[in-house]
Amino acid sequence: MKIPPVKGTRDFYPADMAIRNWIIDGWKRVSIRNGFEEYDGPIFEYLKMYQIKSGEEIVEQLFSLTDRGGRELALRPEITPTLARMVNQQINSLPRPIKWFSVPRLCRAERPQKGRLREFFQWNIDIIGEDDVLADAEVIFCALDYLQEVGLTPDDIIVKISSRKMLAVLLQAIGFAEGQLDELYVVLDKRAKVPDDTFEQMLAEKVADENKRKKVLELMSVQSIEQIDDLLKLSETAKAAVNELNRLFELLGVMGVASFCKFDIGIVRGLAYYTGIVFEIYDKGSELRAIGGGGRYDDLLKQFGGPAIPATGFGIGDCVLEILLDEKGLLQKQLARPQVDYFVAFTEECFFKKALEITAKLRRAGLSTNFDYKGAKLGKQLKQASDQNAKKCIIIGDEFKGNKLVVKDMTTGKQEEVEVDKFFAEIKR
Repeated sequence: MKIPPVKGTRDFYPADMAIRNWIIDGWKRVSIRNGFEEYDGPIFEYLKMYQIKSGEEIVEQLFSLTDRGGRELALRPEITPTLARMVNQQINSLPRPIKWFSVPRLCRAERPQKGRLREFFQWNIDIIGEDDVLADAEVIFCALDYLQEVGLTPDDIIVKISSRKMLAVLLQAIGFAEGQLDELYVVLDKRAKVPDDTFEQMLAEKVADENKRKKVLELMSVQSIEQIDDLLKLSETAKAAVNELNRLFELLGVMGVASFCKFDIGIVRGLAYYTGIVFEIYDKGSELRAIGGGGRYDDLLKQFGGPAIPATGFGIGDCVLEILLDEKGLLQKQLARPQVDYFVAFTEECFFKKALEITAKLRRAGLSTNFDYKGAKLGKQLKQASDQNAKKCIIIGDEFKGNKLVVKDMTTGKQEEVEVDKFFAEIKR
């Protein structure tokens, strides 16, 4: 009986593994050049840690279990709570700002669909201990630094940016109490994801007052930061939030990525813990799910028992990213074909042990090297070397009796006889 993989998970055959490594290696390379240090945590944590961050409803969205000691645990659906826990444990000894990144394997008990799986990899970037909007600009730049590196342009992707701080003040000016905002955010977050009539029906279920609903719809239809001032008389707090947004766009311009970014008041991020700048990254046609998103979460460490410390960050998953790169033709174009440094061939069975000896020496010298197991005819061995994209092929035959071997350049086809000792002296150099 053939057993398939669990629905929503993936098998990574070598070709798939090459794609996964290429994506993750890029994430790590860009993180490091932007000044971030890598961290990781356990693949399961106490269930209550996720309940603190996201409430009781999170239990239905993750894989939970009870261990033999009766402890309620969960496979991590995200790594931000782990980050908060780890930072809180050493908060007094960590230099600030804390700039960390991670590439965890995550699990969520969701219905699998295009761009969304139950198991996936996610690139997380976070800056902790800096309240200036410059930190928000840096995390957005870091995301775009990678996305540009893999070939995406302003014609391909867009970063939609807003502010939860600003939205909170504006909604309170309309007449909503602070305690009503979290439930309202969940609805507003659906605005671009459902038809207009569906959104209005969802809003009516949460907001009975027709006048308030009308003002919310007017607010959510603004196209620019400037329009907000025309719609509502801004308080000093609202003006400060708007000024923060304007400064963010100014900084993104200085960093050379403004062409990727636009204001969109509909970016709300449904999770309650966001406190300031929020953003999501989409393909330009919005045909796929969000490539990634994030924002400021200044209260999260305090919720986990630590001090009140400002923080901002983002997450980008591998699923939607891979789909987009493939659709744009950027994946196979940039993915390096697997290659070995040497293939060691031999003309007769009597030279097999020497071929094996030379293979081992080359491998110990740090060079990827392969050979033929079955002792096929030389022509077939050379074809194997070509199929494996070998840079060079060493041919061991009668020349070896004179302490020489033949080295063939597989690109040019040129071959030469080289003394064995001289060959390895060159390798060592």
